[in-house]
Amino acid sequence: MALQIIICIVLGYFVGSFSTGYVIGLLNHVDIREMGSGNAGTTNAFRTLGKKAGIITFIGDFLKALLVVLLVGLVIYKDEPGVKLLELIVGFGCVLGHNFPVWLKFHGGKGIAVTAGVFVAIDPLILPFGIPIFAAIVLITKYVSVGSLTILTLFPVWNAIRFTDKEYYPAIVIVSCLYTIMAFFQHRQNIVRLMNGTENKIGQKKHEEGRTAN
Repeated sequence: MALQIIICIVLGYFVGSFSTGYVIGLLNHVDIREMGSGNAGTTNAFRTLGKKAGIITFIGDFLKALLVVLLVGLVIYKDEPGVKLLELIVGFGCVLGHNFPVWLKFHGGKGIAVTAGVFVAIDPLILPFGIPIFAAIVLITKYVSVGSLTILTLFPVWNAIRFTDKEYYPAIVIVSCLYTIMAFFQHRQNIVRLMNGTENKIGQKKHEEGRTAN
């Protein structure tokens, strides 16, 4: 399976490195990485370019991950015994490409919209559980970052329960944990601000030196 894994990582990275937020910024004659939080993701697009740009950015980043995972699972490796693991790997490659796109000098987004696309492609059943949990946490705490990190923490648990193939089970859980680790790494500044009480809440004017969640 080594060759399949390499192909999935490269394919995922290539697709993920297309930065919707950056392109939307160019269409508005700005570099989104030089605005707001400096991230080329959904939250920064919302806060710096407006609601329409934020929605388009989310949809673009969500769909690129959804489609590349479905391509692997339903077309390229549909008959492979470890297809679910390969879906997770190509999805993680997509997250890596989004977060660290080589053509943008490795300065991308934080991968939450992309990861959401991976979630839905791998197991749509996560939607009726994940959306209410995310929404409830964000409504209660007023922090998008807390909602995002909570869902990413639950992702390995969800997969550990849902996918029990003995041969690939350990690898599925390990790769699922990589999503969680990546999310916490990308949100490390948010975590520091949460601890300091300076993280931006929904509807709150952005702190001078703050960085947003996505």
